[in-house]
Amino acid sequence: MATNSSSHSPRTVEEIFKDFSARHAAVLRALTTDVEDFYSQCDPERDNLCLYGHPNESWEVAVPAEEVPPELPEPVLGINFARDGMERRDWLSLVAMHTDSWLLSVAFYFGARLNRNERSRVFTLINDLPTVFEAVTGRKPLKDKPSVDSGKKSKNNAKREKQMKANQRLQEESDDEDEGNEDEHEETLCGSCGTNGNEDEFWIGCDICEKWYHGKCVKITPAKAQSIKEYRCPSCSNKRAKHMA
Repeated sequence: MATNSSSHSPRTVEEIFKDFSARHAAVLRALTTDVEDFYSQCDPERDNLCLYGHPNESWEVAVPAEEVPPELPEPVLGINFARDGMERRDWLSLVAMHTDSWLLSVAFYFGARLNRNERSRVFTLINDLPTVFEAVTGRKPLKDKPSVDSGKKSKNNAKREKQMKANQRLQEESDDEDEGNEDEHEETLCGSCGTNGNEDEFWIGCDICEKWYHGKCVKITPAKAQSIKEYRCPSCSNKRAKHMA
């Protein structure tokens, strides 16, 4: 039986990535260097089996933990049952895909208490490694291809980043903030209501006229803003509609 215990509990970004790297190296070795041993251990006549990678870079084929729910996310169950019903390379690829999912689930289980920026750092570090699937199949990671509108997207991304930073500054303001910073924010007026509103209000900037608006004035929530690629304020939207007509 596997000892998939959370007594080993990394907490920081660096510790979580170190744990991920060790488990990643372990399962990768099982599916490549030690593949003959791994293949023989996955006997379809045995009970439901899982492939585990441990923080000491060892791998193990074993039945899952009996605890319900388990202390850590469990790998996919029953990898041995499909072994003889598929081409060997297809079976190994399938195990690799499920293993990638398990590695991510363990990393983000440990990272549950991280903040947004820390979770992003963890994912960036993980994403710089080849996936187990890529390593097993020999596929190279696809690079982002430049597109004809990449310049436009970069411009929009820069505006959204500026918008997010502005909102973050507003949220982090306190009553005892120095007068210079307060004056700076007082100069920004909503293009709809003409006021600068409360310190913790959500703002959104128009990608066309570059005016700023209170989210409530233009009926845009922070969640909705995340899915908008290019925001047009009501005025710019009306102008566009008239032009198209």
